[in-house]
Amino acid sequence: MHSAAAGAQPVGVIRPDSLTDILVRSLTDAFALLFPVGCAGCDEPDIALCDACRGALAPAVTRDRLASGLAVWSGLPFEGVAARVIRALKQDGRTGLARSLAVPLRAAVVEALASVGAIDVVVPVPTSRAAYRRRGYRVVELLARRAGVRTERLLVPARRTVDQRGLGVDARRANVRGSMRARDTGGRRVLVLDDVVTSGATLDEAARALRATGAHVVGGVCVARTPRHARATS
Repeated sequence: MHSAAAGAQPVGVIRPDSLTDILVRSLTDAFALLFPVGCAGCDEPDIALCDACRGALAPAVTRDRLASGLAVWSGLPFEGVAARVIRALKQDGRTGLARSLAVPLRAAVVEALASVGAIDVVVPVPTSRAAYRRRGYRVVELLARRAGVRTERLLVPARRTVDQRGLGVDARRANVRGSMRARDTGGRRVLVLDDVVTSGATLDEAARALRATGAHVVGGVCVARTPRHARATS
């Protein structure tokens, strides 16, 4: 079984900005000038994200524990400006917002690594085929790239699920149960990555699938978590 040596640095998990990242950010800013929109957080006109709303996305990392026992680090609470900006990214195709949301995500990853020590790989929760066709991009992987976090696509959908929105805790767990399978992990130490955690059902399913191949899942990380569920399961 492969595992990182105790005290070793998490080499390769967080990477510096590449020239491509810088060019993408520059092009995104240019398009915002050519095709102005309202602020995703407050609707102020002619700006993608105003200074006040950008400030509201400053990292506020918390560590919660799901009912299953899995530790989860979150960059922000999923409420207010953060919730609006994340919805704009996921539902309105405003991919330029990923740059600002990447800041709290990166902070959560750093906090997680400081707690669990060295890991071998960060694994994103998979995007369904339907969601990818609808959006044209994978939200979790886009956020990871903007945060400079290296990921490996070791999880894939095993069956279809319905939209989790509007479902209760038990229904969410039933909806995702058995919905993922993992490629061979070789017994590596894994951190699982998602965009938003509500009940934690998706992260738990991801952890189950990875453990089935021998992975040691050390925790989960997300951009934001829903406060009421975090308090109920901490």
